[in-house]
Parts: sequence; C-alpha cells; structure tokens
Amino acid sequence: MLDSFALLAYFDGEPGGPRVAELLDRARGDQHRIYVSLINVGETLCIIERERGLADAQRALAAVDQLPMEVLPVSRVTVLAAAHIKAHYAIAYADAFAVVAAQDQHAVLVTGDPEFESVVKEVIVEWLPRRRPA
Repeated sequence: MLDSFALLAYFDGEPGGPRVAELLDRARGDQHRIYVSLINVGETLCIIERERGLADAQRALAAVDQLPMEVLPVSRVTVLAAAHIKAHYAIAYADAFAVVAAQDQHAVLVTGDPEFESVVKEVIVEWLPRRRPA
C-alpha cells in the first residue's frame, strides 16, 4: 500500500524512490500486489500541481495509470472509517484513507511520512528514508 509520500518519492527521485521502484518491479513480476487509495492519488496530484504546475500533474496521472498497482475507489464505508481514524489519531485526513486501505487489503503501508508514527497500532508500516533537512 503506497501513500502520497511514497508516490512523490518515486516521481521526484527522493531517497525512498528506489525502494518504491523495487516494489513496483516486483508487482510487475506478479510477486505481490500494490495498492493506493484514490484519495492519495489525488493528494499526490495536488502537491505536484501546486509545486510544478498542471502539465506535470497530468503527466504524473498518466504515469500512475501505467503503474502496476490497483487504485482503490472510495466508498461511503471507507469515508466513515477514515473519519474514525482521523478523529482518534494526529494524522491528516488523506493519510487516514491510506490507513483504512491498508487495513482493508491486509497490506503493509509504505511511507516516510512521520505522521504515520501515531497509527502504528492500526497498521504495519514500512518506513522509507526521508530527505535530510537542508
């Protein structure tokens, strides 16, 4: 299960990008499945458009559509479950969708976002390396 941090690390060549690329390669080889919530795709595109413009966000969406991962739709049940997670943990609302999706898929959540430290009782996290502060 990828969140926006993982997708951005992959697209931007951040330190966690090679691990995400490795996971995607393994998914291409049918060694395992990768998931991402549609909400986290939207969050990724929002960040890219804000930082680099609409054209780059559109290219990122085209790339997402070609990656070997399943984009999970968002239902009423998912929205309510994410609201529950958000109500009980210091985590962004979009990140709560990644938690719920990982729970639903019995998947490991791959991220480097420190906000997820608050939900390690709810989901297994594989931590990606983060950029060192300048």
